[in-house]
Amino acid sequence: MKTSKAERAQRMSRKFAAFFLLFAAYWSARALPAGPSAAPLVDRVALRDTVQPVSAARLERAIAVANRDHAALLLVELDTPGGLLDSTRQMVGAMLSSQVPVAVYIAPSGARGGSAGFFLLEAADIAAMAPGTNAGASHPVLETGTPDDTMKQKMENDAAAFLRSYTARRGRNVEAAEQAVRTSKAYSAQEALDAHLIDLIAANDATLLASLDGREITRMDGTKQRLDLKNATIITLDPTVRERVLGALANPNLALLILVAGALLIYLEFHIPGTIVPGAMGTVMVLLALFALDMLPIRHTALLLLLAAAVLLLLEVKFASHGLLALAGIACLSLGALTLIDAPIPELRIEPAVAIALSLAFGGITVLLLRLALRAKRRKSLLGPAALVGYLAVAMEPIATAAGTDGRCGHVQVQGEIWEALASVPLPAQSKLRVTGVVGDRLLVEPLPAAE
Repeated sequence: MKTSKAERAQRMSRKFAAFFLLFAAYWSARALPAGPSAAPLVDRVALRDTVQPVSAARLERAIAVANRDHAALLLVELDTPGGLLDSTRQMVGAMLSSQVPVAVYIAPSGARGGSAGFFLLEAADIAAMAPGTNAGASHPVLETGTPDDTMKQKMENDAAAFLRSYTARRGRNVEAAEQAVRTSKAYSAQEALDAHLIDLIAANDATLLASLDGREITRMDGTKQRLDLKNATIITLDPTVRERVLGALANPNLALLILVAGALLIYLEFHIPGTIVPGAMGTVMVLLALFALDMLPIRHTALLLLLAAAVLLLLEVKFASHGLLALAGIACLSLGALTLIDAPIPELRIEPAVAIALSLAFGGITVLLLRLALRAKRRKSLLGPAALVGYLAVAMEPIATAAGTDGRCGHVQVQGEIWEALASVPLPAQSKLRVTGVVGDRLLVEPLPAAE
């Protein structure tokens, strides 16, 4: 019995479907991880900036990703001059509570783990340094000026106790670590290894992971864990767009520049209303600057200096001080900008050259714009005949005595317009005249002196 074309097509489609399912199952099986023999995963994050809220958020995100991925290790490559103590405590707390072991590696050669970076190094499950790096100099600095002896001792004791609380649990040299706080001692990589402050020196990531493979570490809860890092796959956790933007805004010099530019744009909007664009851009820039400055320690006395600078610049416009008030305002503006950020390290403060340059530019532009605005406000707005007082005129006809007036009447041309004019004396045609006043809708004119 012969089969129809439809039946043959149906059989072919069934065979093709079965072949496709077998093919998909085969490749799916190959794509599945091979269980315990799969290569371990190492997440890596590079922190090469000051220690502040943005870097703390980056580390917390990296720890969360490593815990979610069940990584064998989180490798933190560190290069920092130091930073804020509050952010340091936040980062240390995140590392101590991480389910995934954390290795802090000061690298590459030439990098440093200064001040706050030393606290992070000692808090890690694995502390490592590259050749030619250094760490330490972690003496606390008060963010509100120079402390007295009592306050200095309190700060030292608090920072030293904080460092001891986890350095001892890591089995490292507590006395040597405490010297970095009390005497600002700094250690080279070899000195730190000899003092048992770090676990090893490694030239690069591959050497570090090879040295750590099979090593047994003690976690903060006292449990033992063996590191299996053979043929590990390293995944670099790049900063997000948000972290990049906030990291740039955390630069106090950039934040001050954005604040000054935004203030000038807002003033320009008030000076030329209706333009909209300068006001909108200025508002966004000021809000960004305030957001950035909110992440940094602000000295309130500096804010008072900035307010005093604004008042002095306004008074310069109102009173003739021959520039003395403007100079005083620029001086207050410079001092306020220089002392605005009260940070423990120079990298988090505003550079003097930036503060002085911005203060001079802002002060000069503000005084200029205020003077122009005040001059325009004081200038009378005249319409009609009154607006022609002081202009030159030409007699279009002889100006003779007009009936019903106590002067002589005729027509003159002023600024291309023809007006009826009054004169106290007879004037011939084409006489050069000057408009001296207005009587009703008529201009008062008088002949120009011979010298003019």
